[in-house]
Amino acid sequence: MILASWENRLPDVIYWGKPLSRGENLEDLAKSTMIAPTGGMMDLVAGVSLSPEEAGGFAGHPGLILTDETGYNLRPVFIFKEAKESANALELVFEEEDLTYIFRAKADPETNVIKLSASLHSEIPVHVHWMAAPVLPGPQLSDEIITFTGRWCGEFNPTRIPWKQGSHTASAPGGRTSHERSPSLFVPERGTTETQGNAYGFHFGWSGGHHLIVEELPSGERQIQFGATGKLAPEDAPFETPPLYVSFSDKGLNGVSQSFHQEARQILKYADPSRPRPVHYNCWEAVYFDHDPELLMDLASRAANLGAERFVLDDGWFGKRDDDTTSLGDWTVDLRKWPDGLQPLIDHVEETGMTFGIWFEPEMVNPESELFNKHPDWVMGSLDQPTGRAQWVLDISLPEVTEYLFNAISAILTEYPGIEYIKWDHNRVLPHASQRQTFALYRLLARLNETHPNVEIESCSSGGGRIDFGILEHTKRVWTSDSNDAAERWKIQRGASYVFPPEITGSHIGPRICHTSGRQFPMPFKAAVAASRAMGIEMDLRELTREEATEIRNSIATFKTRRALVHNGTLHRLESADADVIAEMHVSKDGNDFILHAAQMQPSRQQIARPLRLSGLDANAQYEVRLDNPEQIVEVMNRGEKNPLLMGEKVTLSGRALMSIGLQLPNSFPDTIWTVLGSKI
Repeated sequence: MILASWENRLPDVIYWGKPLSRGENLEDLAKSTMIAPTGGMMDLVAGVSLSPEEAGGFAGHPGLILTDETGYNLRPVFIFKEAKESANALELVFEEEDLTYIFRAKADPETNVIKLSASLHSEIPVHVHWMAAPVLPGPQLSDEIITFTGRWCGEFNPTRIPWKQGSHTASAPGGRTSHERSPSLFVPERGTTETQGNAYGFHFGWSGGHHLIVEELPSGERQIQFGATGKLAPEDAPFETPPLYVSFSDKGLNGVSQSFHQEARQILKYADPSRPRPVHYNCWEAVYFDHDPELLMDLASRAANLGAERFVLDDGWFGKRDDDTTSLGDWTVDLRKWPDGLQPLIDHVEETGMTFGIWFEPEMVNPESELFNKHPDWVMGSLDQPTGRAQWVLDISLPEVTEYLFNAISAILTEYPGIEYIKWDHNRVLPHASQRQTFALYRLLARLNETHPNVEIESCSSGGGRIDFGILEHTKRVWTSDSNDAAERWKIQRGASYVFPPEITGSHIGPRICHTSGRQFPMPFKAAVAASRAMGIEMDLRELTREEATEIRNSIATFKTRRALVHNGTLHRLESADADVIAEMHVSKDGNDFILHAAQMQPSRQQIARPLRLSGLDANAQYEVRLDNPEQIVEVMNRGEKNPLLMGEKVTLSGRALMSIGLQLPNSFPDTIWTVLGSKI
């Protein structure tokens, strides 16, 4: 990334891509990017600086909007003061009278990700209405952007939007990352695919409300802005932008994703990094609020018998929580349901060989709760606002609220030291945008992590409503979606994979009839979907037939033998010639092994399966390849003589052949996932 400044003003990013040669004349390069104005324009072409300035003649959306205490619009023009350099890091300081703008960049050569942020310091009281993270130009040889839209139970939907004169904006104002607008953006250059071509990636590492501006000016200049929503007042100074993570790859969209995966792995801080991510059993879709200790002990025994390694007691254990209308905020064990407390269940879970986890939703309160009766003033917003899921939001920016929550949660963790995991939920949006709320959440999580370092926290927000690099600073797992519909989950997981690595994204084998869609799927399909991420089970295990229980047990046992490859390897989304096949593969760190999953989502539009090209292999190496589940081949779809791969035999193919000719997989009914294993010879 190369920055150039004219007349000591805020610099423009004039280049971002493959490394240039060390002998490049940067002064001449900068001068060669200067643009002469034409008719109908200002006499100076104001470039896309790190924070485009209205006063500097920039005709697009400014990077900073602020007023003084009287409401007067300030239009600063910042002038360079000093630069501070350290290993792979740069800080630039710019001033204008009472204001100082500081740009920070830190590059990680191992991940190929640059972390950008900015801060504003003021000697006078100012109100910040908008402050973008450092602004980057949009590549000119690009016809579209890729954003990630969605809904509850349908998160992370890649959405392609053409570049056009004017602006595309996307907001998530509800105080969390959101289901609808994940704070990520990919910009492919013309002709780029998952596996080849130039691609640029952006991820805004912020767990609150955010806003995206993608703009093309009449001049043809393009800019990309990310910023947090919520006005900041003088008492919030100095004003800091959340970090913007950016990466470039000349190996397609996969290359950017793989860089983001490595960055996420750098951010995550495990108490024991060598410990494999455990297989979960969550009791939510088995019992909901109907907690019976004997039944839950029975479910724990069944889960352990299937191979689960962590038992999670979900919502319903506290206060008088018989449904979702009451008791949020009352974080004491419900002795009606648990007359002897939680210890007997924890002891039983540990006797089965599993560890124990528990559900909290600390940032919320029900109107029907002891906490609200004592502290109605702790609610964010007015009391005549509508509830969401029968609850209001606690204003955790108030120190007394976070102190109460820390003490209440810490008391449970101290009383029950067997708790090693918290599913931290967040089931409604904020009544208004608030950056203070997000910063307060980070402080609360940091304090809990410091006090209870062996307790892992999962970020859940009605499923995938709060998943970003900011929350990963404090959590170890994310609940990708509340949907246990395996077909929907496969698509959701693919969308999430653009930024997030597989080992942190929870995926569970759900009930026979999916509770969020009413659909049914074959057990091998559900198990394969879950086994491609952080595997778990979430159902009433009493409904399983002996055959189904055996299938799950075998699937979990197999997953454990492949967990290191899936969780530590490199994920490649594959380009399928068949639009109804969604495929991906995981390649081991050393490149010697791979596992391929190819899902038939709908009936194909042609009669026979199209060959599937692989990715990420050594073109000159030979691989021993076999289909892992030939028993799922349907004879009526695959009549006559079969190729050796379809017979379950090992075949030897070069990496070049696998990546250029591909594999001829079986003709499939929908809801089938083919698993192929490969090893370098």
